Amino acid sequence: MTGRRSIVHISLGLLFIALLALVAACSGDEGSSTEEPVSSPAVTASEVEEPAASDAAASDAPAEPTPMMPDFNTSGNTGGTLGDNAPEFAGIDQWLNSEPLTMEGLRGDVVLIDFWTYTCINCIRTMPYLRDWNEKYADLGLTMIGVHTPEFDFEKITENVSAANEELGVVWPVAQDNDFRTWRSYNNRFWPAKYLIDANGIVRYTHFGEGAYDETEHHIRALLEEAGNDVSDIEGGSGPEPTHDERARGTSRENNDSQTREIYGGWQRNASNSGLYIAHPQYYDGQGVAQFYRDPGDHLNQFMYLHGLWRSDLEAITHARETEDYEDYIALRFFARTVNIVLDLEEGVEPFEVEVTIAESLPPDAERGTELAYRPLTEDEAGEHIVIEGGRSYFVVDEPDLYNVISLPEFGDAELKFSSNSPHFALFALTFGSYNEVY
Repeated sequence: MTGRRSIVHISLGLLFIALLALVAACSGDEGSSTEEPVSSPAVTASEVEEPAASDAAASDAPAEPTPMMPDFNTSGNTGGTLGDNAPEFAGIDQWLNSEPLTMEGLRGDVVLIDFWTYTCINCIRTMPYLRDWNEKYADLGLTMIGVHTPEFDFEKITENVSAANEELGVVWPVAQDNDFRTWRSYNNRFWPAKYLIDANGIVRYTHFGEGAYDETEHHIRALLEEAGNDVSDIEGGSGPEPTHDERARGTSRENNDSQTREIYGGWQRNASNSGLYIAHPQYYDGQGVAQFYRDPGDHLNQFMYLHGLWRSDLEAITHARETEDYEDYIALRFFARTVNIVLDLEEGVEPFEVEVTIAESLPPDAERGTELAYRPLTEDEAGEHIVIEGGRSYFVVDEPDLYNVISLPEFGDAELKFSSNSPHFALFALTFGSYNEVY
């Protein structure tokens, strides 16, 4: 992914001011998204319009299954549109869990292509359903293939993808599409995206983002039966689909209390039409610039605020010095139930700690300049990667990955600080969720 870096910083500053004035228009996502991605409370996909970043728009409401049409007319085109001939895999760097495959060699099988990347929270949340379908139907004519198309450079590294496969239980073939060649051949724009292909190699069904699991399985079963496979002994369905807290959609544009959008730290996403995630005009002076920032307080939802010395790298905002007392930090106000952070750990760098503290957001009538009372997380607030001990709440960055840091009992409005003494602390993205279920 390459950002649109030709925008001069004066124009970015003007756009930044305008966006602050219209901050309520920025909505949160139930995961990630882009132009290479961004989102809204109803958004459950990461969208890509190469090479920039924007909010995806995919419905999270499950659709009613519709019958397959046996007389489906094909277009004769090659691509990812319904009726197209499914494209061949192109530009694959590495095959994992399998020898190299071809669409021609898979004729006779029903094929489910899943475009994903391993730090995408939307993709991660679809994995239980993918595992279920693979277990049910792999011996009945279904071949699932994950096309791993990376959002960040560290996701191009085969060892990282292989480790993620093991952690997520991905046992089906995975093709590393590091240069987006297969992605482009399908004209794809989303993480995750599913393309269901019949035994004749024709694209028969697509779904973008999370959700519609029963609908997708319905179409898998219909195409398997169409190809002559008996699935009558296999029970379909995976139970009720996850639901969102209605408060995630907010009460009004003026209140700007909708779920926080996905937030990016790097220059390439901030310096784009969908960017401006960092609430400091000085950030937009240019890429690779290390500057001292002062947190202005009075945080707005949908932005992050910096304090201390930070550098605007291409894909991340990076702590630009080693400290001793966690004096430099990233702060934000969020509306969500869960918060995840994407971080890298470069080869040869020792694992390091990131402290996470939380504060209740100030009421609207609070006196300007009132300081927030930050404290360590409690067990009820802590995400799965948080350690609570010695009066601290923190997590250890020991691999390039997505870390779950906040998991509130219910949807809430709060303030967060992330702080590390390490000069290797580089924040790539923050994602937010508002499912009612633990998911």
